[in-house]
Order: sequence, then C-alpha cells, then structure tokens
Amino acid sequence: MEEYKELVQALKRGAASLACGNYLRRMSSIQRQSTLTAASYSRLKRKYEKIEEIFVQSQCDWNQTFLVLLFRSMDSSQNRDAYERLARLVPYRVIERERSSLRAIEALLLGTSGLLSVYRDDSYIRSLKEEYFYLAQKYELMPMRRREWDLSRCRPHNHPVLRIVQIAKLLVEHNFLVNSVLECKTCGDIEKLFGVEASEYWSNHFIPAQISSDIPKRIGREKCHLLGINLVVQFQFAYAYHTSKEELRSDALTLLEDIPAENNRFMRRWAEHGVYATNAFESQALLQIATEYCGHELCEECPIYGYLMASKA
Repeated sequence: MEEYKELVQALKRGAASLACGNYLRRMSSIQRQSTLTAASYSRLKRKYEKIEEIFVQSQCDWNQTFLVLLFRSMDSSQNRDAYERLARLVPYRVIERERSSLRAIEALLLGTSGLLSVYRDDSYIRSLKEEYFYLAQKYELMPMRRREWDLSRCRPHNHPVLRIVQIAKLLVEHNFLVNSVLECKTCGDIEKLFGVEASEYWSNHFIPAQISSDIPKRIGREKCHLLGINLVVQFQFAYAYHTSKEELRSDALTLLEDIPAENNRFMRRWAEHGVYATNAFESQALLQIATEYCGHELCEECPIYGYLMASKA
C-alpha cells in the first residue's frame, strides 16, 4: 500500500509537465496501445455526452444538432459560445428554406451575428444588409451584440467573418450535409467535404469593405483535419451510439486512425518525454490524459496508473 501511495505522489508531482510520459514511453507496443485506447474511448464517451445534451436541446433534431456542432468546431475556445448562439438563432430549418441562394445564407448568418454593423460598407455589404433586413423580418430574427464576439487576437484566416462565410458556402453546397458527414470514411473524404472556398467577394477580403491580397479563402487542410477529429468522428460516434449502429461506430474509430495527429502544445510536451502520436486516435488519447487526468491531478483514474498498478499486482 505504501508503494502505491508513493507512485501516486510521484505521478502528481510530475503531472504539470506530463512526466508520466516516461512510463508510457517504456511500455511495450501492446501495452501502450491498450493504454491509449482506454484514454481515447474515455474522451469519445465524454464528447458523446455533450452531443447528447445538444441533441436534446435541439428537440432531438440531428440536422440542428450538427449545425450547432459545426459552428462550435470553427473555434477552439475564444468565440465558441458566440458561434453556438449564432447556430441557435439561425436554425437549420431557416437555412434549409433559403439555401438556394448563397447571398441569402451569408446575409442570414452575418446579419444575425451582428458583425455586419461592425465594419464599413461597400456595395456588396450594403446588399447583404438589405437582404438581411428582409430576412430578419420574415423569420423574426434579432442580431447578436458586438460584445458577444472577441475579435482581439483573431488571425485573418480564422476571423469569425471569414469562417461564417465559409460555413455559408458549405451549407449551400451540400443539401444533405448530415448524410455527407456520416458517409466520410477517409481523411480524403473529410478534405473533399470541408475544403470549400468562400464566395468571390471574399477572395480579396478577410473582413467587409477592406481589400486584402487576392487569394482564395478556402478552408485549409489542417482545419479540415481538425473538423474531422472534433466534428465528423465525434458526430459519427454519437449518432452510431444513439442509433445502435455498431458498424458506423467502428468506422468512426477507423476514420480517426486515418487522420494525421494534431500538432499542439500538448503533443509537443509529450514529445519532450519521447512520446509521439502516429495518428489522431493516439493524439486524442494523449490529449485526454493531459487535460482530463494530468490537468486535474486525477492520476489514480488515469489509464497509465491503471497499467502501472496491474503490472505491480
């Protein structure tokens, strides 16, 4: 018992620096895979519970649930709540009625976001405002307030205005978007689905009425991969779990293995201990250990501790 207490204390002392990576690095390939699988499933289960919550809030409508998840996935944390609020203010049923016109969807989303009133006008922006005035009356919409968005430190390629018009293009291009997401089997499928380019006006604009370099504003490969990890796989897994489609759940895990590992500060910290993720299934497992166990010093609940205890038994 004393030995176990010392082990827990040692793990907690090194939790902030992910020092348990030294144990993980020394495991056999089978032991390591088993440990990472346990962590990855734990993360999927936690994400599933969040999606179920959104599903209930969306009156058990999978299209609306996906819309909320799509908007949430466009930002890691800075504006996630604002994106989610926008998805609820302009529900899927409204988008479905107007999706024959890209300009109407841009007007609906940008107008309701409140961001159209933040920047200067030009002829195109004025046309969006006019379109929004009509649509807002038609659907009884109210714009969000400027202060709901944090526009500080926003890189141009990740600016909410640009992300919103990219979402608009995605929604217009794919009539049955949920079906397209459920049919993704490979990383290439994800890149093809989400690699959309914003409408022509935005090719030389990042924000309204301010000319920028003339480059296509396409969702990049790295962002597509993140959408694959945080949206497609999670949605497939939750939908499969909810509908008892075991084959789809298995496909979701296979898809996660086909997506490249994330490159973030947590992966770089694991690398300092000689631990490297070969795909997104492993990087998600390592992220789960770092944020849910190490980050809260819950070492006794961690799969690494479970392995160490079993090996000492």
